[in-house]
Amino acid sequence: MTSSVPRLVIAAPSSGSGKTTVATGLMAAFAARGLAVSPHKVGPDYIDPGYHALASGRVGRNLDAYLCGPELVAPLFLHGARGCDIAVVEGVMGMFDGAAGEGELASTAHVAKLLRAPVVLVVDASSQSRSVAALVHGFASWDPEVRVGGVILNKVASDRHEALLREALESAGVPVFGVLRRVAQVDTPSRHLGLVPVAERRGAAVDAVAAMAEQVRAGCDLDGLVSLARGAGALSCAAWDAAEVLASSPPPPLPVPSPGAAAPSTPPGGSAPRPPSALEGPRPQTPDGLVVAVAGGPAFTFSYAEHSELLAAAGAEVVPFDPLRDERLPDGTAGLVIGGGFPEVYAAELSANEPLRKAVSALAETGAPVAAECAGLLYLCRELDGQPMCGVLDASARMEDRLTLGYRDAVAVSDSSLAVAGTRMRGHEFHRTVVEPEAGDAAAWGVRVPRRRLEGFVQRGVHASYLHTHWASVPGVARRFVERCRTS
Repeated sequence: MTSSVPRLVIAAPSSGSGKTTVATGLMAAFAARGLAVSPHKVGPDYIDPGYHALASGRVGRNLDAYLCGPELVAPLFLHGARGCDIAVVEGVMGMFDGAAGEGELASTAHVAKLLRAPVVLVVDASSQSRSVAALVHGFASWDPEVRVGGVILNKVASDRHEALLREALESAGVPVFGVLRRVAQVDTPSRHLGLVPVAERRGAAVDAVAAMAEQVRAGCDLDGLVSLARGAGALSCAAWDAAEVLASSPPPPLPVPSPGAAAPSTPPGGSAPRPPSALEGPRPQTPDGLVVAVAGGPAFTFSYAEHSELLAAAGAEVVPFDPLRDERLPDGTAGLVIGGGFPEVYAAELSANEPLRKAVSALAETGAPVAAECAGLLYLCRELDGQPMCGVLDASARMEDRLTLGYRDAVAVSDSSLAVAGTRMRGHEFHRTVVEPEAGDAAAWGVRVPRRRLEGFVQRGVHASYLHTHWASVPGVARRFVERCRTS
């Protein structure tokens, strides 16, 4: 089958050029016109999709050719874009920057080619005039398979500056679809891991998105951009669907190991998941009422929509809770997922919620499956920056200045509620914290780059690690987790 959703990829020569402002502003401006907008982000970033969701009214979704593989980029895109009039895809870093040492893999240019989508290049024009034509010509001609359909000029100083830029680009034959001036209220605050997430800013985030939308509406040719989007090529693949991929993937190895028992050595099957409708509306009623609690709220904002969709498709009722405010786990919790976020910012508040900390510890003691990534790992430690945490793991965590960032190729080294030993997954790390010890007696992953090491913890039903993974790449992980919930 073929499908053609009008779409644009918003790229730039480098980070800091204004991609997030332009992409988010376009999403909001198109939505204000009554269009159903599908928001997407190239790469593993969790924060920008929160602003995209606020702008479009739909879940922001990631398209990562490293984490999920190039073959899943178009199906996952079509899954998110179902029923939409237009899609806007925000790129990552500079247009040709991807996974280190992997060529074009996971770059904005790579994803644009996989989506057969025209690219709009956002150029920071603050310190140039005629030279902009050479810059844009270089990006437009570097890879003939990437179609740069036009530019949006950002941080333009004056009418005279704009005239010089337009004249230069006219001679280069590249259309200008917009000119944006510097506007202070569009700036969004940042800290140690990038932009402050939407969940922490609430009203201020709404105001920022409204300002982006107004700047883009006033400065860009929206009709011309819609016309460019309609020129995207057809995609000859089916949309990804969580239920379908689970139905077509083999079941997890059986019997699923009980607490303390050895797991079979057969690797789990794999396929891909769907988005988090369970977190957006009425929760689906599952035949056995199996509840998987998923941490949320301002301290735990990092998650991929497809994880909750996969869990739901595997038979779980996905119930969100906020560790900052809820003093107990959702009724009937059989399994727990704690994703990434900023527990280091909320360490005192998380520590003060002693009833929930004790409830998490008690659940883990029963052998129930608990999947924790990065922030979740810190929350399960004995302490974080001196503040008592859940004490599930005999480990302590603390903040540090050094940023740990990058893609990882990992192998499961211990049987767990997520995978059997030998399962290969790709992930990414993104943090400024240290956990001591780095791994438990049974480690979660073996990682080779940037250094060979064992990482994370597996004990009873707990799988805790710094590694962020995308379950669409190995959907058997979700099926195994849910089966463990049933048998633990």
